[in-house]
Amino acid sequence: METESEPYVRLATLRQLHRVVAELNTARSLADTLQTVVDGIVVGLGYELACVNLVRPDGDLVVAAFAGDPAAEALITGRVGSRASWERRLTMGEDWDGLRFIPHTEGWVLMEDDVPQWHTEGPEPRFEDEWHPEDRLYAPMYASAGELLGVISVDRPRNGRRPGAWGREALQMYAFQAAIAISNARLRANMQRALVRLEREQQALRASEESFRQAFEYAPSGMAIAEMGGDQHGRLLRTNDALCRLLGRPASVLRRYSFSDLVHPEDIGTLLRTSAEGGRAELRLGRRDGTYVWVSLRNSVVADAADGPRFLLTHVEDIEERKRHELQLAHRASHDSLTGLPNSAELRARLGARLCRRPQSVRATAVEALDAAFEGREGYAGGHEVRVEAGGAGEHGFQPDGPDRYAGHDPFEFPGSLPAQADGPYDHHVHTVAPATDIDDGTKGLAVLFCDLDGFKSINDRFGHHTGDAVLIEVARRLTTCVRDGDTVARLGGDEFVVLADGLGAADAADLAVRLRNAIIPPIRVDGRAVRVGASFGIGWASCGMSADEVLRSADQRMYVEKRSRSKAHRRAG
Repeated sequence: METESEPYVRLATLRQLHRVVAELNTARSLADTLQTVVDGIVVGLGYELACVNLVRPDGDLVVAAFAGDPAAEALITGRVGSRASWERRLTMGEDWDGLRFIPHTEGWVLMEDDVPQWHTEGPEPRFEDEWHPEDRLYAPMYASAGELLGVISVDRPRNGRRPGAWGREALQMYAFQAAIAISNARLRANMQRALVRLEREQQALRASEESFRQAFEYAPSGMAIAEMGGDQHGRLLRTNDALCRLLGRPASVLRRYSFSDLVHPEDIGTLLRTSAEGGRAELRLGRRDGTYVWVSLRNSVVADAADGPRFLLTHVEDIEERKRHELQLAHRASHDSLTGLPNSAELRARLGARLCRRPQSVRATAVEALDAAFEGREGYAGGHEVRVEAGGAGEHGFQPDGPDRYAGHDPFEFPGSLPAQADGPYDHHVHTVAPATDIDDGTKGLAVLFCDLDGFKSINDRFGHHTGDAVLIEVARRLTTCVRDGDTVARLGGDEFVVLADGLGAADAADLAVRLRNAIIPPIRVDGRAVRVGASFGIGWASCGMSADEVLRSADQRMYVEKRSRSKAHRRAG
């Protein structure tokens, strides 16, 4: 069972992982990329030592970059290990979903092979997952075609433990991104050499063009050449096979388009903001079948020394897999692993998005807000009437142009009363209000139903956690089926659930609580055994001026009042 703080730890790890992965894309040369890879492991993944063993053209692996210990770096950087020794290591030990872990109990047989290594002796582990100084953990890196690019070696986890499932997945994902970065660095180096030859080797122009053609045509990722300037600016002149396969369109068809014709409508702004020289963007391009694929675009200008820019060279990298992993990791960080419901952090985020700091009850009138916003401006006399000359802003008489049109106005002072063009944080904010009493007066608001299961602890204690988990999963399913599509059912932790239902009055919320309780109390069958739990509900109301914790605390208190008002037997019966 996850602790309540684990989602926050995962979110922090995910953010740190995103930062170090972003650093990989900023490195320019292959050497910088390799050093960035090992530095990112030490900074972002929690290991004290890391190195990259890069495959050489002859097949052997050389220690190309090291981080974490200057003495060890001086000792092994540049040393070479044979391919046979490395292949032996990558088939030993334990397979951790693509990673290779060789515990110290097996690694002693590797002491005499020719792979460069560092190690120190240490005592036997005190507990099962304690890291031993002679433990070895490798993350192989593969190119898109499946060939081995190199191997990342890590040592000395800062927490002193072997990485768990989350740490392994983070290292595996980082190795996947590092392989892409190294491939791209090699590709950029090849392309840069080809471009230099085009400019400087006029005597060997035909040979240079052939080299460029091969690098372009046989690149493992998409490449395109587009026109620069003129009426046809941006039109694709040439595409390689990889880009044609990625977009599902033949080269003859792609020559009719520009990237602006293929980009997802929501990403057109991103494409237009991408500079031609060294510009990079992540966006979606349309396939022939109507679907979209996430890609990374990187632009370079191919120029002529005499005539200036000639055409635009664009590198198109398929990042669909990385985006899918990011979405999966984000979902895991924001949802309960047992029930699949939003967890406590996601619940607070959704609730907080509906709240602002100023209560609706103290909001100023529209006229008072306008007087305060424009008081002292030239041509504004205050009061209830605003006049303009012919050709002015419009019938309401105010729409000053320019970025200072609301200068001096505090966006927090009159939430909900500013014109639609205002740049404050409460633009278009709809205030959340609560019914004044438990009697339905027609007010509709955001109801917060706090649910605590009755009798769950005895089931958990008597039949074990397996049965308890099955009960929680079934309760989550029943709650979800009883609410509307736009409502939220979240697991707060343990046997506590919270339902957010917008647009309800007091009577509606009470009816919903009854329906939810009636859905929970029927017997639940687990492994041929019927168990039964009840539920106590407290109904709170979200209102601007309250924090998410205050709203949840209010609903929790009401739930305990409702629980104490019924006998234990009555609670168990629902």
